Amino acid sequence: MSFIKTPVKGTRDFLPNDMALREYVLKVMKDTYQNFGFLIMGTPALEHIENLTSKQGGENEKLIFKILKRGEKLDLANAKNVDDLVDSGLRYDLTVPLTRFYANNMNNLPSPFRAFQTGFVWRADRPQKGRFREFMQCDLDILGEKTNLAEIELITAVLSFLKKLDFKGFEIKINDRRILLQMILAAGLPLEKADSILISLDKMDKVGIDGVKKELLENGFLEEQVGAYLSLFNNKGSVREFCATFQMAEDVILNLEEIIDTVASISDAKLVFDPTLVRGMSYYTGPIFEIKVDGFEASIGGGGRYDKMVEKYANIAVPAAGFSIGFERLLLLLNERNFIIPEEKKKKAYILTAQNKEVWEKAKAEREAGLIVKIAYRNKNYKFQRESLEKDGYEIIEW
Repeated sequence: MSFIKTPVKGTRDFLPNDMALREYVLKVMKDTYQNFGFLIMGTPALEHIENLTSKQGGENEKLIFKILKRGEKLDLANAKNVDDLVDSGLRYDLTVPLTRFYANNMNNLPSPFRAFQTGFVWRADRPQKGRFREFMQCDLDILGEKTNLAEIELITAVLSFLKKLDFKGFEIKINDRRILLQMILAAGLPLEKADSILISLDKMDKVGIDGVKKELLENGFLEEQVGAYLSLFNNKGSVREFCATFQMAEDVILNLEEIIDTVASISDAKLVFDPTLVRGMSYYTGPIFEIKVDGFEASIGGGGRYDKMVEKYANIAVPAAGFSIGFERLLLLLNERNFIIPEEKKKKAYILTAQNKEVWEKAKAEREAGLIVKIAYRNKNYKFQRESLEKDGYEIIEW
């Protein structure tokens, strides 16, 4: 039997330097979010297949790594399709597991519940640069808060975290799913086809308005309705100015204006109302947002309000909003910028030419005092040994 030396396609090994950066970023994130009152929680990598295929994950439900039933439950002979063979799967995001978790534990949690969760997720996607089958997600969520305090706190917490990593030039795109749905109604398009329409609209930045029009027509929508719908995007300006051409509830406009004005007043971020912003998940019910930084075209995080999702598990209405950071994209950016982890602990390297008990005693005391201490015998190629240690930040002491 021959062994394959490379990781499974779409997954990665992490070298010590890679892990050091990952752990540092996670620590900064954890410290920042805890300052905002968020509590760390966790969920399993595996979820019941019924939860993962509940039509809440949009296109991601097509990318689930499904897991076969075991033992007597795996009835290959009588299975009619794949669904008869599976009973669980690897989570494709952290929001679906969070809502299931909250429904199970809400009586033991504070209200509102400020949740911070990190963990790997898996999608059977086609791997490419910046896109993996196994990747880390880092989610902030507030459950039980019906006002826009949730959105404001989520956005400002993420901005605070990114600034600690020396990112600048933030641009936050913001929209509301209720505006998107009202535009569909205003154009006379069928609301029951909203998911299909918004999937096409979500491609606007890639294919332009003509490309969106072509796809909508190919999907069977009438040219008159498609034209009326796309003409609504000709109107520019603020939220209120944009919504002036169709009937939009005043409370929706005011809510979005408050979020934009408040975040702008307490940060130097540029907030942009973008009526073409969709966000891929169909579970969003209100404000949605994405964040970009200078030097990177794609967004590095986003989220929104999903007030109907928890109810499917808990049988009671629970308002909720969340923000997810693109952790892998963030690391890619930091590496491209040659980001250096600030030294928090002093490092010492004791190089021995012979056994010396005193060194171990000294190292023990220094380690207990919080220093990083490495002991090594002197190599034949001492020049390389010394250069490697100095590169890693060690003060070298010869014995």
